[in-house]
Amino acid sequence: MTDHRTLVRTLRAFVALSVGATSLVHAQQIAPRVSAGQGIQREKVVPVIAEGNWTGPRTSDGQPDIAGHWSNPIANQNNWTDPQGGTPGDPARPNGPGGKREDRAPSRVSDPADGQVPFQPWARAKQREFLAYFHNPIRPEYVEPFARCAPGGVPKSFTWHGYEIRQYPGHVVFLFSSGTRIILLDGRPHLPPSIKLWNADSRGHWEGNTLVVDVTNNNAKARFARTGEFASENVHITERYVFSQDGKRYNYVATIEDPTVYTRPWTATIPARKYTERDETDGWHYEVHPANHDGKAPIDEADERICVENNGAFGNVALTGSTAQPP
Repeated sequence: MTDHRTLVRTLRAFVALSVGATSLVHAQQIAPRVSAGQGIQREKVVPVIAEGNWTGPRTSDGQPDIAGHWSNPIANQNNWTDPQGGTPGDPARPNGPGGKREDRAPSRVSDPADGQVPFQPWARAKQREFLAYFHNPIRPEYVEPFARCAPGGVPKSFTWHGYEIRQYPGHVVFLFSSGTRIILLDGRPHLPPSIKLWNADSRGHWEGNTLVVDVTNNNAKARFARTGEFASENVHITERYVFSQDGKRYNYVATIEDPTVYTRPWTATIPARKYTERDETDGWHYEVHPANHDGKAPIDEADERICVENNGAFGNVALTGSTAQPP
């Protein structure tokens, strides 16, 4: 009789070969993939996209068809006001980002003109406190929520890995690596104010090429970046997703109001570009694999995600079993 462990190894090898063969078949059907550049930080300029009529394709319910895989090409969520400047105090980058500030991407704060969040004095002090203890969180409040596998929230999710947009009648759905966000387009009212959510409560409508979304009911537990910027549960956000007519780009422009934290409303701008089967896959912007399906047209789909607490800045590694060792 075949040893059980030998049988398991044989089955695993067969599955691996089958998946590899399927991937090869689909790879042959896809035109050569185009490299978008190396690393997370690929672009330094936010493109100008004007609001106006939509002339591109539409979904069955009349929405501009903007479904697909997207990612912010500027940088990840390390630093809110200097996106390509790294996280101050990061022990992995003791020498800092190097170069002149003007040679890096602009602040995500597009208004005020100085690129800084207009915090009230007490809130600025709290933000600096979060930053000071980011790499040494001696109290629970200093631990970055991502390290506890929490959703990224609004607006941070748009700066954390690639994500997928799907559209259904009356709905726009964002599939982030850190959670799912649903925008309702049917005109129903917001949830009761007592209900607070990580990804807030979103009600939207289309104005030409722009998806306008009213965002309330935010539990405000997520921070905007590793530099500690934050809002309170009173925050109100008006988002404008301005899509280019060719469907390859959009700018996320959000007006953020919270009189309990800020001295005035302010604006965040985050660019995004679309990824397709023509683009090279990678470990950040376009984390997909060719789907195993019977159709001739290639389909790239993202893996189903689970949370593994392996954030190096916190020294937390999820281990399975008593004999498991850190990588």
